[in-house]
Amino acid sequence: MGAIGAGIAALGAGLGVGLIGSRAMEAIARQPEAVSLIQRNMILTAALVEGAALFGIVVGMLAK
Repeated sequence: MGAIGAGIAALGAGLGVGLIGSRAMEAIARQPEAVSLIQRNMILTAALVEGAALFGIVVGMLAK
């Protein structure tokens, strides 16, 4: 059962990071002068999503 939870956490993180990248590219296309600010926020947000996913995977593996 824990493996299912870990898989769901990994799937959610993958979708989340994909959406972050997609929206960042749309924002850069609309405002090319704000590239550095958008990239910085994108990387920070992706790191937070990955951290939450890692936490979910660990909790999923520890659950019995």
